[in-house]
Amino acid sequence: MANLKEVKQRITSVTSTQQITKAMKMVAAAKLRKAQDKILKMRPYSQKLTSILNDVVAAMGGELQIAYAEQRPVENVLIVPMTSDKGLCGAFNSNTMKATNQLLDNEFKGKNVTILPLGKKSYEFYTKRGSQVVADYYEVFNDVNFDSVRNIALFAMDGFTSKKFDKVVLVYNHFKNVATQEITVEQFLPMGAPTGSQNDDFTTLDYLLEPSKEYIIEELVPSALKTQFYKAVLESNASEHGARMTSMDKATENANELLKDLKLLYNRSRQAAITNEILEIVAGANALEGT
Repeated sequence: MANLKEVKQRITSVTSTQQITKAMKMVAAAKLRKAQDKILKMRPYSQKLTSILNDVVAAMGGELQIAYAEQRPVENVLIVPMTSDKGLCGAFNSNTMKATNQLLDNEFKGKNVTILPLGKKSYEFYTKRGSQVVADYYEVFNDVNFDSVRNIALFAMDGFTSKKFDKVVLVYNHFKNVATQEITVEQFLPMGAPTGSQNDDFTTLDYLLEPSKEYIIEELVPSALKTQFYKAVLESNASEHGARMTSMDKATENANELLKDLKLLYNRSRQAAITNEILEIVAGANALEGT
């Protein structure tokens, strides 16, 4: 049987760990509420705006010249994987890096790929791997706001228009609910692919652009791209807190099960020790009577 002192120490250790997981679950739940509110408010606006702009670009064809929609042979690629700064969030980080690695090994194999990591985990992973990494923005999740994300989007957009990058791809977790996050690989640039359109005959639509095509190009399109990028960051942020909350909840449940087993083992060991003591006393008494 196990030593009583060792079992008691394990019970104390598991109880302490359980208290930590409970606290982390509560913190993640509080952060999740705020992050969930942000993404639920941003998502409809961003999706509709992106869908309209994609339809406009595709419908206008060559008539509407947009630098962000330029299609060219893909040689230089920018991949933006979005992870967390900390662990203890289940498969959240590993799923993102797995999807990114699949892009590196398959679709963009042999291309000049630059990694723009958002989140400390992806930054550390691709730095150790020896990838070409942009290390200026990985701490964005310390304070998620539109101003900081806009600067990252501008970096990608300027890189595309200057032909430093021929394609920009975002890899992040799409927030579905607290328990479910769906890994998403989204083409950020070039824009104009008619994915997500609600109208299969969008190419036949006649768009009236007000106040002018120039305004669409100079103002609305860049703003829409920044909004799209910000939405992806908010999706990843909400998914992180949801994944951590779920992971800590499961860890707390596992600690409960382990405590039940340890307490049962402790009681058995204690009973066995008491029984042995009684047997020793009885054996000693019998021995005295025999003399």
